[in-house]
Amino acid sequence: MTAKLNRRAMMGMAAALPLSAAMPARAAECPVESEADRRLHSDFAWLGRYADDNRALIASGAATGIVFMGDSITQGWKDKRPGFFTPGRVNRGISGQTTPQMLLRMMADVIALRPRAVHIMGGTNDIAGNTGPMTEAMSRDTIAAMATLARANGLRVLLASIPPASHYPWRPGLDTRTPIAALNGWMRDYAAQAGLDWIDYHAVLDDGAGGMKPGLSYDNVHPTEAGYDAMAGLLTPRLAALGL
Repeated sequence: MTAKLNRRAMMGMAAALPLSAAMPARAAECPVESEADRRLHSDFAWLGRYADDNRALIASGAATGIVFMGDSITQGWKDKRPGFFTPGRVNRGISGQTTPQMLLRMMADVIALRPRAVHIMGGTNDIAGNTGPMTEAMSRDTIAAMATLARANGLRVLLASIPPASHYPWRPGLDTRTPIAALNGWMRDYAAQAGLDWIDYHAVLDDGAGGMKPGLSYDNVHPTEAGYDAMAGLLTPRLAALGL
C-alpha cells in the first residue's frame, strides 16, 4: 500500500512540473541550425542563388562573353566595382563557397549561359575547410574538372590564382601561405600544360610575404576597391585581347 502511494505521489509531482523541466536535457541543448547550415543540407551548391537571374538572361537573348565563377572574392568584385561588369560580363560568385560547390554550379551558372569564356577563381575556402577538410589533391581534381567541363563545351578558360592571404579571420591559427603557394604553383603548371590562360593576381596583390599589400584588402583576404582596381588592371588587357 505504501509503495502504491509513493508512486502516486511521484506521478503527481511530475505532472505539476513545468513542461520545460520535464523535457530531456538533450532536447533543450539542441543547437539552432543557421540558414547557411540548412542550405548546405537542402541546396549544397546553392543552385537557387542565381536561378532566376540565369533564366532571365537566357530569355533575353543577350550575348554572354565571359562568366566569372568563384567565391566571395569574385562576388565582392561586383559588389565593390559593379562598373567592371559591363554587358557581356556575368558575375556568378558566391561568398564562402569551395571548389566542389563551384563545380556543381558549372552547368547552370556558366555553361547554360553559353559564354565564350569563363574566369575561374577558387580554392581559398578549400584551404579554410569551409565545407569540411580538403586535401590539395581534392582541390586539384575539382579545379581540373571545372576546366575540363568548360573546354568540352567550347569555352576558353581563364584560370586565376588564389589571392594572397596572411591569415583567415574565421580560421585563426591556420597556415594559409604554404597551401596557397602550393595550389597556385600547381594551377600555373596545369594551365600551361592544358592550354589555359593563367591569370596571376599575386603579381599585383602580394606584399612579398604571402599577404596583401597595404590598402588592397580590408581583412587580409578580401580586396578593397583599390585591390579590385589592381586586379582589373592586370586582367583588362587580357580580356581586350580576347575581345571580351
